[in-house]
Amino acid sequence: MDEEYDVIVLGTGLKECIISGLLSVDGLKVLHMDRNDYYGGESSSLNLTKLWKRFKGNDSPPEHLGISKEYNVDMVPKFMMANGALVRVLIHTSVTKYLNFKAVDGSFVYNNGKIHKVPATDVEALKSNLMGLFEKRRARKFFIYVQDYEEDDAKSHEGLDLTKVTTREVISKYGLEDDTVDFIGHALALHRDDSYLDEPALDTVKRMKLYAESLARFQGGSPYIYPLYGLGELPQAFARLSAVYGGTYMLNKPECKVEFDESGKAYGVTSEGETAKCKKVVCDPSYLPEKVKKVGRVARAICIMKHPIPDTKDSHSVQIILPKKQLKRKSDMYVFCCSYAHNVAPKGKFIAFVSTEAETDKPEIELKPGIDLLGPVEETFFDIYDRYEPINNPEEDSCFLTNSYDASTHFETTVKDVLSLYNKITGKELDLSVDLNAASATEQEAA
Repeated sequence: MDEEYDVIVLGTGLKECIISGLLSVDGLKVLHMDRNDYYGGESSSLNLTKLWKRFKGNDSPPEHLGISKEYNVDMVPKFMMANGALVRVLIHTSVTKYLNFKAVDGSFVYNNGKIHKVPATDVEALKSNLMGLFEKRRARKFFIYVQDYEEDDAKSHEGLDLTKVTTREVISKYGLEDDTVDFIGHALALHRDDSYLDEPALDTVKRMKLYAESLARFQGGSPYIYPLYGLGELPQAFARLSAVYGGTYMLNKPECKVEFDESGKAYGVTSEGETAKCKKVVCDPSYLPEKVKKVGRVARAICIMKHPIPDTKDSHSVQIILPKKQLKRKSDMYVFCCSYAHNVAPKGKFIAFVSTEAETDKPEIELKPGIDLLGPVEETFFDIYDRYEPINNPEEDSCFLTNSYDASTHFETTVKDVLSLYNKITGKELDLSVDLNAASATEQEAA
């Protein structure tokens, strides 16, 4: 413990593990510690007994739910975009060799009280029952514009400079209706509020292209993939990676107190009377509560079922986004469902999550629109947790804190946070131009 490290990482949540892996691959000497005796922190994966203990207070779940160890219930369930930044990070660090992925069956959006498949291409737009005949034609034209758009080919821009023109202006050029804009912005481009409409359109067009390209990758029903046995495999895969590059992992280290010098800069971490020195500290908000502020709360329900969600074409794994406008809320609601097909539950069992940014103290009532879509449920666990963001200046105190996980059921915001931290720590952008096929063998086979 009395060695000196470039970076000490506290907490083995997904974000901390990815950062630790990236820094190890960069050749930095990393010590990674966690006060818990298990990997994952807030984003750990629980078997049924642990889940029961956490939410019901005892460790004897009813027998009809099946064998405890066959459950791998992610506490922060999120799907990965097949061509998205997280998959690129996994390939960049070669973590893909420790994981097996399987394509996710369906991607749906809630509109006017019903669930619809999210159309992502001009062909799907014409088939979609989300829109009337004339709207389908308008949407098709817009999708073709997005599909053909290339940043470095001025011909494909149709006279629009997307670094200046807002999304609202581009959409009005195609005359799209509000409901269409709603599903494009929230279920395709995966924006979490409507501020994107008044921002340059390039980001939204890139997000739509990423969705369509990810969807085309497996010719399946969604652009998402998910590891077999759930996300609990990820922190452990990064721990293995770190060890390969000479990083050190220590679980079950009580206290983990960050030490500061007179100028307020972190210089090490003390646990069990020993101090390890370092130049920088990376941690989740729970290790330095005085350096974060509460920015919101996430309400969620975890449901165990014995059937797929109705109207999702019997999908074993699915995401449904309920845009805020449809629910007259301030933020979107998300439904995530996975089953024994991804080895996260015993045969015949499905696990669904409903989550949203909490606007009240009553998750049971607030999450009802999402829960109502699930059909009969065998067991439900409700939870509400605070969301924190750092308020410190890393240049002054050498502490780099991650944000808490938001309510979304995909990884796009999580990876943004990781890449921005990586940039602050190293002063460079991470090169994510990788061969995407490096992650496809196992996915292809399982898809």
